[in-house]
Amino acid sequence: MTSPSRRRAYVVGLGLIGASLAKALSAAGWLVSGDDADPNVRQAALDEGVIVDTFMGDDHTLLFVATPAGSVAEIANALLHSFANPSLVASDVAGVKSSIVSDVLDPRFVGGHPMAGSEQRGLRGSKADLFQGCNWVLTPTDMTKPETYSELHGVLREIGANVVTVSAEDHDRLVAIASHVPHLLAGALMNEAAQTAETNAVLLQLAAGGFRDMTRIAAGDPSIWPDVLFENRDAVSDTLVALEKRLENLRIALADEARDIITESLASASEARRTLPGRALSSENLTYLRVGVADQPGVLASVTRAASELLVNIYDIEIAHGIEGVGGTLLLAVDSAQATLLRDELTSLGFNVVQER
Repeated sequence: MTSPSRRRAYVVGLGLIGASLAKALSAAGWLVSGDDADPNVRQAALDEGVIVDTFMGDDHTLLFVATPAGSVAEIANALLHSFANPSLVASDVAGVKSSIVSDVLDPRFVGGHPMAGSEQRGLRGSKADLFQGCNWVLTPTDMTKPETYSELHGVLREIGANVVTVSAEDHDRLVAIASHVPHLLAGALMNEAAQTAETNAVLLQLAAGGFRDMTRIAAGDPSIWPDVLFENRDAVSDTLVALEKRLENLRIALADEARDIITESLASASEARRTLPGRALSSENLTYLRVGVADQPGVLASVTRAASELLVNIYDIEIAHGIEGVGGTLLLAVDSAQATLLRDELTSLGFNVVQER
C-alpha cells in the first residue's frame, strides 16, 4: 500500500458515486482533490469539504474517473498522458467496461464498477458508507501490472467493498441481466402504472410492497443511463429478447390455463431468489494461499478471474516479492471454507499453490 505521506487521490466527476467515493477515501485517511464539469457542483464540493482542491499533480497516486461512461476513456487517457508518475493507479466507476478498457491502453489503469447506488442524486445524496459491503467489479487485462491491481484492490477493501474480478466482456454481458435490464424493466413498469393512474388514480394508492420493491430503482438519476445502455446495447438487447420470450410463454400459459407451467415458473424463480449469494462472505476465518506466478502478461487476470468464477471472494491480495525476472508470489487471503476449492482450481490451471493458515 502507498505510504501515508503519499496518500493523495483525485476524483473526476462529483455526482453521487464520485462524491461518495471522495468521502469514503477521505474517511480512510486520503487527501482527496477533484473536479466536476459543473462549476456549481465543483464549488459546492469545495465548500462542503468533499474535496480539498481541484488540482492534480504528480503527488497524486490514485485517480478515479466518475463521469458518464461515454467520456471516461477520453478523460482517463488525457490525465494518464499528462501525469507520467509510474506509481499512479487509475480506475473508473462506469457501468460498462469493454469499450472503456479497449480504449484506455495504459498498464496503470484497471476498469472498475461498484455495484452500488441510491435513489438519492448527485453531490447532495452522496455518503461515505455507500460502498460498505457492495461488490466492486474490476476488469484487469493482460496489460495490468500486479502491483497496480494489488494497490487498487487494497484501497477498495479499505473503503468496505468486496472485489470481484471478471473480464470486461463478461462484465458487460452479466450486468445486462443483473443491472441494466432491471433498470429498464423498473422504468417500464413504473411508466405503465403512472399512465394507468391518469384515469385510475386509486392505482398508486394500491401499490403494495412488491410493486414498490420492483420499481425502487426507477427513482434513480436517469441522466447516467443512456451512455451505459448505448455502450452495452448488444448485451441489453439480447437479454430483452430472452425476457420477451419468457413473458410470451407466460402469456400463453395463462391463456391455456396451464397451471403446471405457471407453478413451475414461480417455483424455480422462488428457489433461485432464495439462494442468491449474500453481499459479503465472512471474513472472520481466513486462509492464505501463496501462488507462484510467472513474469508474463495476463497471469494476475487469470488468478483473480478464476476466484470470481468460483464465487470465492479475495479479501486481501499482496505481492510477497517483486514480480520481475523469473516471477513472484501472490498472497491471497480467502474464506477458509473455500480455500481448498480455489487452491485446486489454480493448481489445475498450472499454478504452484501453497495453502496456509
